[in-house]
Amino acid sequence: MGSLSDIGLAAGINILSALGFLLAFAILRLQPINDRVYFPKWYLKGIRNSPRHSGNVVSKFVNLDFRTYIRFLNWMPTALKMPEPELIDHAGLDSAVYIRIYLLGRLKIFVPLTVLGFCVLVPVNWTSKTLENAQEVTFSEIDKLSISNIGQDTQRFWAHVVMAYVFAFWTYFVLYKEYKLIASMRLHFLASEKRRPDQFTVLVRNVPPDPDESVSEHVEHFFSVNHQDHYLTHQVVYNANKLASIVEKKKGLQNWLVYYENKHTRNPARRPTMKTGFWGLWGKTLDAIDYHTAEIEKLSKEEDAERERVISNPKSIMPAAFVSFKSRWGAAVCAQTQQSSNPTLWLTEWAPEPRDVYWSNLAIPYVELTIRRSLMAVALFFLTFFFIIPIAFVQSLANLEGIEKVVPFLRPVIEVQVVKSLIQGFLPGIALKVFLILLPTILMTMSKIEGFTALSALERRIPEIVGRSIPMKATFFISYIMVDGWAGIAAEIIRLKPLVIFHLKNTFLVKTEQDREQAMDPGCLEFASSEPRIQLYFLLGLVYAVVTPILLPFIIVFFSFSFLVFRHQIINVYNQQYESGASFWPDVHGRLIVAMIVSQLLLMGLMSTQRAPQSTLLLGLPVITICFHSFCKGRFEPAFVKLPLQDAMVKDTLERATEPNLNLRDYLKYAYIHPVFHSDDIEHPLAIEEEERNPLVATKRNRSTPGDSKYASETSSDINF
Repeated sequence: MGSLSDIGLAAGINILSALGFLLAFAILRLQPINDRVYFPKWYLKGIRNSPRHSGNVVSKFVNLDFRTYIRFLNWMPTALKMPEPELIDHAGLDSAVYIRIYLLGRLKIFVPLTVLGFCVLVPVNWTSKTLENAQEVTFSEIDKLSISNIGQDTQRFWAHVVMAYVFAFWTYFVLYKEYKLIASMRLHFLASEKRRPDQFTVLVRNVPPDPDESVSEHVEHFFSVNHQDHYLTHQVVYNANKLASIVEKKKGLQNWLVYYENKHTRNPARRPTMKTGFWGLWGKTLDAIDYHTAEIEKLSKEEDAERERVISNPKSIMPAAFVSFKSRWGAAVCAQTQQSSNPTLWLTEWAPEPRDVYWSNLAIPYVELTIRRSLMAVALFFLTFFFIIPIAFVQSLANLEGIEKVVPFLRPVIEVQVVKSLIQGFLPGIALKVFLILLPTILMTMSKIEGFTALSALERRIPEIVGRSIPMKATFFISYIMVDGWAGIAAEIIRLKPLVIFHLKNTFLVKTEQDREQAMDPGCLEFASSEPRIQLYFLLGLVYAVVTPILLPFIIVFFSFSFLVFRHQIINVYNQQYESGASFWPDVHGRLIVAMIVSQLLLMGLMSTQRAPQSTLLLGLPVITICFHSFCKGRFEPAFVKLPLQDAMVKDTLERATEPNLNLRDYLKYAYIHPVFHSDDIEHPLAIEEEERNPLVATKRNRSTPGDSKYASETSSDINF
């Protein structure tokens, strides 16, 4: 059972660790040699120049201006100065809304809850003497501040019931206002956003086979008939997964070749050698440059053969295509309507942004996709169920009695007060942190197997699991919050891994300034790992707000510190791979609703075990929460999944007026070609060029009778289900 002294020791260790990381960052960011690591976004925008271009040899590596060290903490106010509209222009709406999640948790939800909890619940809990009067009950000072100190069947539970409703309605109010604001921000962002290929394009899945036409011809035929005034062009989807793996392998070998060539340049008298065995630890010794050159030539031939196979083999074309339209209005109509009387054919959805496409999963057939999702749903259930086991094991580390039973010979060491405080106040948080680091990787792999076609969809899928089976133990989670939310967030800003990798590349691979730019990895916001962390903290805060309010200040520190650190990173470091226009917000809102329901059910169960008759009054809370979620979903979610036709028409009209000579076909021509083809001069089976001049392009069957093919019933009304 963790005591205040245990919490104090853990707090001291984590505060010192956080201060150490911040001090190291403040010094490292001032050094010219690290400038590209800590300010890469400004280099990508072409605004910042390397400070290593001027000055003497020493000043190119070390900052000799000691006045800058006096202002080493000026990054904190600077991170807060950029207004939100400017932040959206600078980093995108995704990043700006991501930052608002921390602001939501810190200022809007948990600060008011903390004030009310400390003013009302803490005195009610503290003045009850239940634990002190109980016999043979082990408790800590923190437990006296919690609902555990309330006796059975007492009127004091009225305070907890009233506060549960007050907390819930305040959270409803805040979430409603935030959902409304972000929906408005999204619509404004989409209306003011520059032209992008995904605004004109839909992804079509489950194209039915046709014996008379290829997939490309069938797609062109179908949309020319059914969207004849708006259809522009299309790009079929290739199964180029094998080709992509060859290209990736070749790229890795080319990087090694550059490394060995640079090594040989520095020491021309000696040719670099390598071993062909595992990790180069054993095997036959060969000339490294000759070996990699030969392997690259071999892969180049294999790549050419595979590319030719993909282009020429009809079986390499999947029953899917990216279909582009002459206007945003035409694309919106297609993406948001049913294309066929058979709802399982010609499935349309908004195309992801080209950078957001997860190409590997586009090659999955529709039937296989359905099977995969069913299997992953079952696997997800078992993962959720067995998630309790490692959490219970990690929590047992906070129980000294359990450790002493397993390793009794360590009892004399464990009973030392400093060691005891360290075990109970620090190590459990570390152990849980390590476990939760592995979980997003497992879930990301499952999401890829499940078949999502966009990176943003993959990352949004993941946070649904983390934090659902969290046991109630305040001191255990206070320890975790300090390890992860204090020291962990401070470690984020120092960017240790990118710093080391950049200098390794700079030492061994870089020959030119262009090489140095390529060695710079700005990274991006990892929603797959960062959002589950946020979800966990919201869950902990909502669960313990009524049960043990003493935990809330620790959570406020996490949200405040995270808001500052990630705002700095978004402004100076991260370069997002894609922009979804904050499409992840409904998922965030939904998971906060789940956290509220879990907290309400846990409170209800806890009060019922203490024979509190007031617990029945909590039955209405989950019902109200579900109704609130349904209202918000109906009121605001359409803004995140649909584009209003009125807005699309306004934007199209404005674009035609300002750019009357825009050649949209050329703009969209190669937008959705698989990345492995981008650098090649290859004839791709795009829509026939004649169609723009003659919308009734000649095909292998009569266009006026689209039902002639036995597979073409999707255009008629005689579908048999």
